[in-house]
Amino acid sequence: MIEVIKRLDNNIDIISMKNEKLEIVVSNYGCTIMKVLMEDKNGNIDDVVLGYDDFNSYQTLDAYLGALVGRIANRIKKGKFSLNGEDYTLAVNNGPNHLHGGIKGFSYQVFDYEIKDEKTIEFHYLSKDGEEGYPGNLDFKAIYQLVDDTLTVEYVASTDKDTIINITNHSYFNLSGKKENIYRHLLEVHADRFACIDGDGLPTGEIREVKNTPFDFNEPAYIGNKIECEDEQLKLGNGFDHPFLFSTKEKQVVLKHEESGRCLIVSTTLPGAQIYTANFLDGRLGKYGQHYYKRDAVCIETQNLPDAIHLEEKPTTILKKGEVYDEKTSYQFKVIK
Repeated sequence: MIEVIKRLDNNIDIISMKNEKLEIVVSNYGCTIMKVLMEDKNGNIDDVVLGYDDFNSYQTLDAYLGALVGRIANRIKKGKFSLNGEDYTLAVNNGPNHLHGGIKGFSYQVFDYEIKDEKTIEFHYLSKDGEEGYPGNLDFKAIYQLVDDTLTVEYVASTDKDTIINITNHSYFNLSGKKENIYRHLLEVHADRFACIDGDGLPTGEIREVKNTPFDFNEPAYIGNKIECEDEQLKLGNGFDHPFLFSTKEKQVVLKHEESGRCLIVSTTLPGAQIYTANFLDGRLGKYGQHYYKRDAVCIETQNLPDAIHLEEKPTTILKKGEVYDEKTSYQFKVIK
């Protein structure tokens, strides 16, 4: 069942997607996932994503809690790129670099939407040529579908001029229901390689094997046992804040919290994910009167390689006129009793 549960000013709606397994609360503002309510192994219901009670915080604060991020997720070096011989300049809004689509990227836009059926919402946004410095009128849809215990998110886009695109969702997961931080969450990531970053979080172009490093999560490991390891890359990221390059085509990331029995399985058509351990949460006030601190959640941001326009010979983030960008990520919320 899908219903609008609150209408705010400026055509912003808050919408509930609900079935016997889950309730997911979303907004057409940034296609934001505001709540994921699920049972634990004892039948207790908790909210397993971070967010805000005060909607104004989604509009003014900088952590992208639950938001859809675009046109380009992650960083672009010095806010500049060239495409087809033309140079483009974007906002520099994260140290020396461009981050998450700019000053008013997709996370801060109001989307049109249509409730297609009792399981599906289709969000739509036309990003105009030159918006935030990007070329091309980009016609974009985000389709959210809740079936049984799985939320599937599909991103579909076309453009009238060659451009770049790299969409992700920036939900902060804590399967304990924020009863503790994420140190006792078991993380499994099917990736043989990860991308190194510099002190500003920008990928350097160096790709390393995960083997014999704290970045090897091919076997499930407690985040807390890895994150404090002596490692130059962990120091640069202030924890994990790195692109992992997948070695499988489905169920690439599994997150478990044994005490509650909750498990999140992420499958995607995208080649990697930024695993981010909320290293820069600053004690801000979140939902239910709780404050959010460093390491209170983990983000699994499925995407193409960040800054691909500079790092790849044939950048995966280029969308050409006449072609269609179509990527899917599913989030299965299971309870293991």
